[in-house]
Amino acid sequence: MWDRIIFAAALAAVWQAGSAWAGPEQISSPVLVVQQIYVWIASGVLLGHVGYTVLEAALGFLIGAVPGLLLPLVLRRHVFLAAVLDPFIMIGYGLPKIAFIPLFIVWFGIGIWSKVALVASVSFFLVFFSTSEGVRAVDPRLLRMAKVAGASEAQLLRTIVLPSATPFVFQAVQIALPLSIGGAAIAELISSNRGLGYLIQSSAGNFEITGALAAVAALTLIVALTNVAVAAAEAQLLAWRPQMNPSTPKAA
Repeated sequence: MWDRIIFAAALAAVWQAGSAWAGPEQISSPVLVVQQIYVWIASGVLLGHVGYTVLEAALGFLIGAVPGLLLPLVLRRHVFLAAVLDPFIMIGYGLPKIAFIPLFIVWFGIGIWSKVALVASVSFFLVFFSTSEGVRAVDPRLLRMAKVAGASEAQLLRTIVLPSATPFVFQAVQIALPLSIGGAAIAELISSNRGLGYLIQSSAGNFEITGALAAVAALTLIVALTNVAVAAAEAQLLAWRPQMNPSTPKAA
């Protein structure tokens, strides 16, 4: 804990030194950024922009993550369909999602739904591939034993497949949620009149370096808090997993 605090303090010191050397017109200082954030919070400006970006990220994540979670569970029982869809899913994963922002704007307008579409397209593939890996990691011996005992497909999913895939799902969430917030902000940079991305673009366009860095700092804080929340949820929901002691040698 203290090592992270010391590292953060060192970064702030380097930042402050860079601001003193280049001038606040080029590199705003941490003090000025904190003051700008305080002004925005007091006036209610920051809360409105943060809420808009978080709403885009949350909607896009849910719309993309839910089918990304369910589809591997369906394809598990349909090998032929999985083989047919696999190359198309790989192509979709490889396409640069940011290149679709102009199309999303044409299809969904310049409002919130074009940003939601971008976030959903990113979240789907991350959750899909991680969940697929978790499904494939299920011990087939457990499935055979459960089938011999008379377990139905629903019981197999609930008692074996889902518990086995849950750590992989959380791994995807830890990556996809921060990317969802960042993706929403990137989409706002291109076309929006609200959100943290808009705040960054508007401040930079007016050569207000302090405002742009304050919006970036707010975005960074939201991502950090999201990571903490996901880690806490994972620790709570996966408390049943046995913890391996690193000092304990593995059995031969």
